[in-house]
Amino acid sequence: MSQGEVGADGRGAAGNLNEARHLISRLAHVEISSPRPEESVRWFTDVLGLQESGREGQSVYLRAWGEFFHHSLVVTEGPEPALLHVGWRTSGPEELERAVERIERTGMGEGWREAVTGHGPAYRYRGPGGHLHEVFWEVERWQAPPELATDFPGRPQKYPRSGVCPRYIDHVTVATPDVMAEARWHQQTVGLKFTDYIVPEEGSDFVVFATLTSHSTHELGLVPETSEARGRVNHVAFWLEQRSDVERASRVLMDAGTPIEFGPGVHGIDEITYLYVREPGGMRVELNSGGRRLLEPDWQTRRWTPAQGAMSAYRNIGMPESMMESFPMPEKAGDLYETGLFSR
Repeated sequence: MSQGEVGADGRGAAGNLNEARHLISRLAHVEISSPRPEESVRWFTDVLGLQESGREGQSVYLRAWGEFFHHSLVVTEGPEPALLHVGWRTSGPEELERAVERIERTGMGEGWREAVTGHGPAYRYRGPGGHLHEVFWEVERWQAPPELATDFPGRPQKYPRSGVCPRYIDHVTVATPDVMAEARWHQQTVGLKFTDYIVPEEGSDFVVFATLTSHSTHELGLVPETSEARGRVNHVAFWLEQRSDVERASRVLMDAGTPIEFGPGVHGIDEITYLYVREPGGMRVELNSGGRRLLEPDWQTRRWTPAQGAMSAYRNIGMPESMMESFPMPEKAGDLYETGLFSR
């Protein structure tokens, strides 16, 4: 079996799927680059309502108000909007060891990284699409300053008074040449649940979107790579407490001069209310709420088509062509119409 390949029987180079379950507890953080880092950080703090938790070199660490860890988003100065890495927390120290063993069997591992700001030692690896990931267990807990301290034991801080105010990071969606193979790799290797996928129409084997998670609607989304580039990202998403908060967010964003790319609306595939915008550095950001929670350990992957309301539950609105743009933008992109999500 070749590097990163997963067989049709659910087994792959990493080993048995049952042994991979419960290795990952959650998506912990995402690092992105911005050609306009100060403007990006100002937007994430003043408009979106994230808290700055630290700075180091060319990087700024941010977190949402309901997050107990040091950070969930890192904005690093770079020549263009891009994904630098994705961080996953395992379910424990033993699960970290098991995850590393399984990753190394696939030949995709890049080795250990010493403890850095926000978390302990991490093992780094590349997914089939070329994206850099890391898994770790030890984390730094964020401590609220006196002015943000709350008397609610279950909250890390007071509720913010301004901005969109997401509670958590929700997911990251990346572009990959073979959506199904990438989904199977993450399912087989680190045990993410492969929840759903979309094909353009009945009878088609071309997968245009797939979702995976450890517990929620989805934490990792996959879209087709329409260029020769590798390691590109489509968007980063944050979760709001109420569906009505998404509508409120649209007003906050418009008042702040942030154009809305798509939404508000409801995705049928996971029943989340969505809204997509782009921050000043060019990265697409989704804000969402609602949706299901994946509690079944034996969940069977669902197959969808756009006609079934996969992208728009009400089946009365199309997705803008721009939504298939991933970052960094290549000089020559492929044919977006191959996805079947757009009409010519």
